Amino acid sequence: MELLQLAVLISALLCSLVAGFVLCFAIIVMPGIKTLGIRDFFKSFKAMDRIIQNNQPFFMVVWLGSTLTLVTSTMLGIWRLEGPDLSLLIFACVMYLLGVHLPTITINIPLNNRLQSLDLDATMESELHEIAELFESHWLRWNTIRTVVATLTTLMLLVLLLRL
Repeated sequence: MELLQLAVLISALLCSLVAGFVLCFAIIVMPGIKTLGIRDFFKSFKAMDRIIQNNQPFFMVVWLGSTLTLVTSTMLGIWRLEGPDLSLLIFACVMYLLGVHLPTITINIPLNNRLQSLDLDATMESELHEIAELFESHWLRWNTIRTVVATLTTLMLLVLLLRL
């Protein structure tokens, strides 16, 4: 197996794990904690987010590794590929960076940080419901986008692997 093939394979694996992670949040975690009361919903979300933001090692390897290996694969591909294969790889990389990591940095993390700064015990229930409406709809919309993009990126990388 050549270095480019190995890099694309690892990229596909890590991007698929990211896709699975954000998909699980969309279809299991968020709907599950939504069945709790609003205060418990936020407490649960904050607890999970703290683990992620405290740089849980496996999560960090997968999340950051997906970006590093995909950018590395793309750089290797620029030297080794041409035509549709190169276009597919570049498109997958740009789409992943813009559709998964950019929204994470500019939307999801800031929303999470605002929630982390919220004193849930001192906030009235009615205020929590207002915050939840804004938080959930915005957070979930962008999580859905991240899920679709990470899944499509994985699919493109698998197609590319079959062509290499």
